[in-house]
Amino acid sequence: MTELEPAFALHHVQLAIPAGAEDACRAFYVGLLGLHEVDKPPVLAARGGLWVRGGTLELHLGVEADFRPARKAHPGILVADLDDLVRRLTAAGVAVECDPHLPGYRRCYAADPVGNRLEFLATDPDNAG
Repeated sequence: MTELEPAFALHHVQLAIPAGAEDACRAFYVGLLGLHEVDKPPVLAARGGLWVRGGTLELHLGVEADFRPARKAHPGILVADLDDLVRRLTAAGVAVECDPHLPGYRRCYAADPVGNRLEFLATDPDNAG
């Protein structure tokens, strides 16, 4: 590692899903959000779940036997066009809750098909606080 390289960088975020939820999650993350499915290594693919990627974001959706959705813990996902994403989510029947309380950002929360909380953010220089 050189002095210019950060000591840490985020590789991916893993969210839990229940067994059998791959198709519903694929429809949401790939079909609705527009992320791309990533092939899992065969030894990991046998465990179920799916991996998705878009830009520098990578999410791993792993099957958990005793699944409970993450209703408070969540990834914060930067998006280029928050208004467009909110329109697509609401048109698909996904409830969206916007929260103006983070200076420098516009942000909204939504849940994936299994109830995991997701935060979507866009920079907002007019709200620098």
